[in-house]
Amino acid sequence: MTPAVAKRINVALATLSIPLFLVIWELVSRSGVVNAVLFPPPTTVAVAIYDWVRSGQFAVDFAVSFYRVVTGYLLGATLGVIVGLLTGQFEFVSSLLSPIFHILRPIPPIAFVPIVILWFGLSEAGKLFLVFWGVFFTVWLSTHLGVQKVDDGLIRAAQALGTPRRRMLTEIIFLGAMPYIAVGLRTAVSVAFYTLVAAELAGTFAGIVYRIDIAQQNLQTGQVMGGLLALGALSFAADRCFAIASQRLIWWR
Repeated sequence: MTPAVAKRINVALATLSIPLFLVIWELVSRSGVVNAVLFPPPTTVAVAIYDWVRSGQFAVDFAVSFYRVVTGYLLGATLGVIVGLLTGQFEFVSSLLSPIFHILRPIPPIAFVPIVILWFGLSEAGKLFLVFWGVFFTVWLSTHLGVQKVDDGLIRAAQALGTPRRRMLTEIIFLGAMPYIAVGLRTAVSVAFYTLVAAELAGTFAGIVYRIDIAQQNLQTGQVMGGLLALGALSFAADRCFAIASQRLIWWR
């Protein structure tokens, strides 16, 4: 098989994969093998999504969830990069903070839901905190490791030329660690979305996950599946946009 033929076959498979999946899903749901109420066909899910959009609730839920993800992500990513640069570059800062972070990092954000409700009630601050928590440690770890992987030759050359500490940190260390930081930032995009699930289950009155939870309580399985698809599509779009932007901005990788 020539490379050109293989490429055409792969393109055809990629084009047909989603329609084929939907057809199989529809046939299985309507075959009676499974309970169609609990596993609705995609046509039912499409009707539920259409009704959700037409009612105007989707725009509100989307805007609220998007705000929580973006705000929590920006706060967590910014602080994660700053702290990661400090712990990666300065041994005394790493000795002070790294042991604490390595203890806290494995704790899943959903485990904080009870205490967050006690601390913040049902306010937006608690939801932003949960997203921030998941993003911060992901970005901090990648930045910390990236700083330690910077070429020692570049650092010694900059020191020999008398580069000030501030310029060393911003122009040598930071740029040298950027490929690792970019990986952490991209991973944190997905982390922000699955942390959003914990955040909106902590008590809210709008949001995509909130709508999924309400639909589940009312046994509106089509609405549940539609919410999951909306959440997945939003996460996928954010990941692809970040991947394209990072390829253009971090051209020296």
